[in-house]
Amino acid sequence: MEIKNIIGETTEYDKKLKLEVKKPKSWCKSISAFANTLGGFLIFGISDDNQIVGLETPDKDAELISEIIKTRLNPIPEFKISFHTEDGNVVLIV
Repeated sequence: MEIKNIIGETTEYDKKLKLEVKKPKSWCKSISAFANTLGGFLIFGISDDNQIVGLETPDKDAELISEIIKTRLNPIPEFKISFHTEDGNVVLIV
């Protein structure tokens, strides 16, 4: 999948510039909405103007995302976290 071909916001995906650890409600709502509908993707590392900026610590961010989903959402939705590198920038796709 080429991230450049899908970025924007639709009902199938949402994007975030970075992982907001202190405000997880902002992105947990997207995870919950996807889990309660037909599914979707949340992509971390994309700016508001659709630039692929990547994440500074994608491994750490992936662990935090998993932990926050498991502790904040009930029931815990099925989810996968994958890494995608484009133009040297690593984004996370949940």
